[in-house]
Amino acid sequence: MKEIVIISGKGGTGKTSVAAALAFVAGNIILADCDVDAADLHLILKPEILEREDFCSGVKAEINTDKCTSCGLCEKVCRFKAISHEQGFYKVNLLNCEGCSYCYQICPSGAVNLLEQKVGECYVSQTRIDCKLVHAKLGIGADNSGKLVAKVKKEAKKKAELENLDFILLDGSPGIGCPVISSLSGANFALLVTEPTLSGLSDLKRVWQLAKKFNIPSGCIINKADLNSVLAGQTEEFLKTEGLLHIDNLPYDEDFHQAITLGQSLVEFNPAKWHATFNKIWNKINEELI
Repeated sequence: MKEIVIISGKGGTGKTSVAAALAFVAGNIILADCDVDAADLHLILKPEILEREDFCSGVKAEINTDKCTSCGLCEKVCRFKAISHEQGFYKVNLLNCEGCSYCYQICPSGAVNLLEQKVGECYVSQTRIDCKLVHAKLGIGADNSGKLVAKVKKEAKKKAELENLDFILLDGSPGIGCPVISSLSGANFALLVTEPTLSGLSDLKRVWQLAKKFNIPSGCIINKADLNSVLAGQTEEFLKTEGLLHIDNLPYDEDFHQAITLGQSLVEFNPAKWHATFNKIWNKINEELI
């Protein structure tokens, strides 16, 4: 079983459109949306949720007023100004609490409790292309997106092993932060999607440096390549210099926007134009995994 992760140094390069199109031509796969902060693959695939599980991570302090002796030590030691004295009681502002547990450790009366926090949900869903999608939703302002990505990957791997599938196709997050690092961990191939802009090239360099740290075989698609031939040429030169496999150039096409508007992949929206293109891309990726 092989893990293929699709990432981009910045948002808006067409990464999710590429992921959805590849899912339609691949077959015998399980999909995972690792962009837990702003998951959108389900908007294209419109899956039916089969399993739902709460994701809990991190703790917040809570003060038991029945046990509290109002010594004030918790307020004094809290570096985040999360504890205040109001109407005769000490209270915790959950938005400010960082779960460091200092107040819990120092309280002489055992009045502080540390409560595990529900920060998101993880789902296993059935898509219309006869493959399952593992995806998740992180709560607004919640931390630990990297841990939730790890949970999504773990669940996808478990389902793939159970169904004896050949590939896990991961739609990663943009950027180079914790969710991307978690997405790359254990991957067999990284597909980088970029665009011919100054920011696109700059962020491609950053995400490529990250992929190299993991020593993961990688390839790159330049989307909207015909919008700026100069920068597209500079990007191709960078790929050549770095020894990064240049998989394909895709043109700017209104089909990308129209397909998303209709909740379809490119291969569904216009199979005559896109099926052969993405089938070729999928075959190139497979050749690198042999």
